[in-house]
Amino acid sequence: MVRRPNWLSFRRFAAVTTALTLSLITLGVYTSATGSGLACQAQWPLCSDQLIPALTINPDFIEWFHRVVAMITGFFILGTAGWAWRRGDRRTTLAATGAVVLLPLQISIGAITVTLNGLLPWGYAAPTHAAHLIVALSIFTLLSLTTIYGYEKHHRRPPRLRSKRALGVALGALVVSGLFSRGVPLLQYSPGAQAWYYASSLVAVVALLATMYWLADVDPLGRRLAGSALGVVFVTMLIGRDLIVYTPTVQLLNFGLYLAVIGLVAAGLWRLVDTDTPSATTRLSSEQSE
Repeated sequence: MVRRPNWLSFRRFAAVTTALTLSLITLGVYTSATGSGLACQAQWPLCSDQLIPALTINPDFIEWFHRVVAMITGFFILGTAGWAWRRGDRRTTLAATGAVVLLPLQISIGAITVTLNGLLPWGYAAPTHAAHLIVALSIFTLLSLTTIYGYEKHHRRPPRLRSKRALGVALGALVVSGLFSRGVPLLQYSPGAQAWYYASSLVAVVALLATMYWLADVDPLGRRLAGSALGVVFVTMLIGRDLIVYTPTVQLLNFGLYLAVIGLVAAGLWRLVDTDTPSATTRLSSEQSE
């Protein structure tokens, strides 16, 4: 029997799986934005009658590479769920199993997108893009929760300090996403910019999920602020996939949502910093004693 090395723990394996899923979603956005999703002569799992296309940067290779990363990530998701079942923790098992349950649906939508796109009215259209992204975000959210649960007993800092740092990460990630966002007209919304936008937005998603979990029994208002910010981030990510005609009005809405999420995260961070001051700590202690 092969013995598992000490450094290979469930929480680290789950974190790697979550990171792989983040990379896969980012790569999927880039693949779609470059039009490479329509490559490979609408074949799946083959690509232009080949198992492995020419290893040069071209639409066929980008689509094929996306499929390879998706396959590897899928095995990691299955492994995470299997390990969670062995651990026996109910929350972790439910979250990891939920990701596995959604996996066949995501694969099916992806296969339809790259094969039947021209044959079905909804093959390569906004509804399919929306479904593909929503399922991907759902899987990513469940895996993020699996990782957060896995680290539950390995924290040395109190929940408030953890949450303050997480909100700081979220704020930084959102500032970066704003540089590449279509709603903030600073840079051209190129395929590369779209990939960076979604990568940084997904980092913010993880940080906000962690904040919501850690503040559940500590600061209900801070938790609601983080939850509201998370909802707005999801909406802006959906808008960024051209699911609706991107008119100047939609761009203004997108910009307004971006300012809103920055405000929500900043308010949550200010609240935690304010309650960490000596006077605030004394006030909270006196209120609890009463």
